[in-house]
Amino acid sequence: MNYKDLQIGKHGLPRWDAMIPSVLHYLSNGETVQGRKIAMDIADSLGLPPALRKANYENRQKANMIEDRINWAVSELYTSGSLNRPKRAMYTISKVGLELLKLDDSEITEDKIHSLPEYVKHVQELKQRDKLTKTVEIQKSEDDSGIDELIRKTTKYNNEVASKLLKMIQESEPTFFERLVIQLLSKMGYKGKNGSSIITPSTNDGGIDGMINQDPLGTNTVYIQAKRYSDGNVVQRPSIEGFYGALSRVHADRGVFITTSHFSKSAEETAKGFSIVLINGIQLTNLMLQYQVGVQIKQELNLFEIDEDFFDL
Repeated sequence: MNYKDLQIGKHGLPRWDAMIPSVLHYLSNGETVQGRKIAMDIADSLGLPPALRKANYENRQKANMIEDRINWAVSELYTSGSLNRPKRAMYTISKVGLELLKLDDSEITEDKIHSLPEYVKHVQELKQRDKLTKTVEIQKSEDDSGIDELIRKTTKYNNEVASKLLKMIQESEPTFFERLVIQLLSKMGYKGKNGSSIITPSTNDGGIDGMINQDPLGTNTVYIQAKRYSDGNVVQRPSIEGFYGALSRVHADRGVFITTSHFSKSAEETAKGFSIVLINGIQLTNLMLQYQVGVQIKQELNLFEIDEDFFDL
């Protein structure tokens, strides 16, 4: 397909949503392909002039524009359930994606992708995330409306990243999730300067998935239970009681129960009585963004204001 036949956006390049059919056709043979290769192969096939093919963003010199737009199409297709990700950075078409290919390319639009059940669920999760993290619309003033809008867009973008991050974690192996939890708590400072962390062997963990010794002698230890569940698999009270029993057997006075799903109200009430800290999926990914575990900063923005004291010298 020639790029001139596609809907053109900024910089004379095809829009990201115009690349959706190209991604589906590229993967229609059922092969599993690395995301970077998908973007490069499709970009090379568009017949772009060399200047457009090599064009990078002005503020991100290493980010190729057309490959970035193709990557965005891949990401949206994955979120909608049209692509599967059998392992990190590898993609293959799903049954949903194959059904889309039965349509004319002109019908495979952004609106169509966003109307699919998996994407609708994704949007609902974002709304829940906004509610739980108390993200509110800032009252705009005449002077600060631009800053407020930037904050709103940044929050929306980061929430989308967190939602996709949670989906990736839910699709990972249980042992990977346990390692992730240990790394996050260590990054948060629980391990201390000279502490250590341990992942308990899955064959004989006794109800405890990991431990963080907060000092070299292990006199202060945090015990961890990590459950990688889908959204519909809510952690109930018996799981909390079981974890408390495991803590009692090792005479522990502190524990953290982390899941990729949610906790029932009875589980939350039980945990309070046992002094067990609960972290659900939304809280988990918020912490991962805050402490930069599994993510990296894409772009930093500096906002300046006048230092009034400087002019009083």
